[in-house]
Amino acid sequence: MTGASEVGRSLRGRRVVVAAVGVGVVAAVLYLYLLDPAKAGFFPPCLFHKLTGLYCSGCGTTRALHQLLHGHVLEALRLNPFTMIALPIVAVVLLRRLLYWMQGRQVPARRPIRAVWIWLLLAAMVLFAAARNIPCRPFSLLAP
Repeated sequence: MTGASEVGRSLRGRRVVVAAVGVGVVAAVLYLYLLDPAKAGFFPPCLFHKLTGLYCSGCGTTRALHQLLHGHVLEALRLNPFTMIALPIVAVVLLRRLLYWMQGRQVPARRPIRAVWIWLLLAAMVLFAAARNIPCRPFSLLAP
């Protein structure tokens, strides 16, 4: 009998954690919705851009998310296409893992991600960052 009560407590504890994180996420989304990072000066700047003057693959993400929250999908894509393409993939993976974790279940075993895919992702990020710093068209269109 104690095993069932421990499982119930464990699931309740997980739900409390999810609720707390959910409140934090909703607060962050509301904050980003209400305050435009392009105008408000208290969003953290990109440290890489500040130090080098170059755009990284993440530059423009905060402004892109703000535009996306306001329904301006094309403007979000213009500010950071790399992030906007990756966002739905990341969201599905995280939500799937969250649902399994809330239910106290293991994520089904799959083949591990092969190193080649990780290297390809890193290469894509570096190439995107390099391309958006080339000061001629069409590459300059990738700058945020």
